[in-house]
Amino acid sequence: MSTTLSNQPSATGDVVIVGAGLAGSLLATMLGQRGYRVRVYERRPDPRLTGAERGRSINLAISTRGLTALNSVGLTDEVLARGLPMHGRMLHPVDGEQEYQSYSADGQRAINSISRGELNALLLNSAEAQPSVEIFFQHRVEDCDIDQTQLTLGTDDGEKIVTADVIIGTDGAYSAVRRAFTLRDGFNFEQDYLPYGYKELTIPAKNSEFALNPDALHIWPRGSSMMIALPNLDRSFTCTLFWPKSGDDSFAALDTSVKIADFFDEHYPDAATLMPSLVDDFTHNPVGSLVTVRCSPWWMNRCVLLGDAAHAIVPFYGQGANASFEDCLSLVAAIDAAQGDWAMAMPAYAEDRVVNSNAVADLALHNFIEMRDSVNSRTYRAVRATENTLHRLLGEHYRTRYEMVSFSTTPYASIEPRVRAQRRAVAIATGLGLIASGLTLAGRLRSRLARRG
Repeated sequence: MSTTLSNQPSATGDVVIVGAGLAGSLLATMLGQRGYRVRVYERRPDPRLTGAERGRSINLAISTRGLTALNSVGLTDEVLARGLPMHGRMLHPVDGEQEYQSYSADGQRAINSISRGELNALLLNSAEAQPSVEIFFQHRVEDCDIDQTQLTLGTDDGEKIVTADVIIGTDGAYSAVRRAFTLRDGFNFEQDYLPYGYKELTIPAKNSEFALNPDALHIWPRGSSMMIALPNLDRSFTCTLFWPKSGDDSFAALDTSVKIADFFDEHYPDAATLMPSLVDDFTHNPVGSLVTVRCSPWWMNRCVLLGDAAHAIVPFYGQGANASFEDCLSLVAAIDAAQGDWAMAMPAYAEDRVVNSNAVADLALHNFIEMRDSVNSRTYRAVRATENTLHRLLGEHYRTRYEMVSFSTTPYASIEPRVRAQRRAVAIATGLGLIASGLTLAGRLRSRLARRG
């Protein structure tokens, strides 16, 4: 395996992108705006014509990182017009009152709920609007020749051979381009599956209005299971249930309509009353997998990985699309800095993003535990309240983990070290304050004792 480009002239104009999902479509727009000839090959039919697969339209939470990338191609306003802001999370206990938790210390910042299908369609339209971009659907990769930068594609009309100056794999967690990397010496690859799966459910509009507060991401934390709900423009909510795939307490165990209804009545009673299609959705919608993919290097010869193809993560920080969009920004910034020299751009891009993708993968796994187990605890609420107070008092000198992940472009890899440093500083300051107070008190006590003596 070699991570150096061949001795051919640096690629400048002819780029093939594998995968017309979110990252591939955005990248095609970015490269098309720079004058590159771009051909995008997608194994699926055009989703704008076929619609989303049942149970596969889980909403996205687009935040600052994603909006920054979208703004670079002039799409921010269009995306926000298709989404709904969520300024906090609403916790639903089994019994008792709901609890609202703001995402930011000032309560003003929001993440944005948008349908994956809506966003994909917008990005496809944007890519196709570039004169130098072509998109080909129902073209599946059967082989990727890294040395020749050549693809063998299967189509309804037979086999097709495609060559390019550069091949970019944006074809998701089960990437065909990455599979070619795994056959080369020196490629490191690991994938880890959570024992949990997910299933999409729906809360429809109630009397033409939202059945729940649309300004919040709703969470039903239950320890062994968890459900979330994000609002849609049609006033429905897309719900996602996270639960083990197998075992006595799992998706597999609910194999009758009665068991499904009883489970939701026991664990999600307030949601169940709002879900008239619950049993049908639960029965027929597929159970998705939750996988984390890590690999390196991200580039070989003139082939490079981006988005989920390079770093699939679990969805519990809402950063999958945001991180992939940030990849796009990083790659085109490296290309611009190298003045179109892909030999310089690819390693610079990988150096920037590998460490950050590993960091956000860890953050997402950590947030799963927090959302599932911790958000209801008094300790969690006390710590959160304290951190929000410190942020209000100290401004940019003290930022919460959530604020840095969702409302900044702080490199993911820098966030945990900063969180630890902030907490150490607060602990030291608190300790010094207690010492100072103790010394003052001791001095006063000595003075009183001296007077009495």
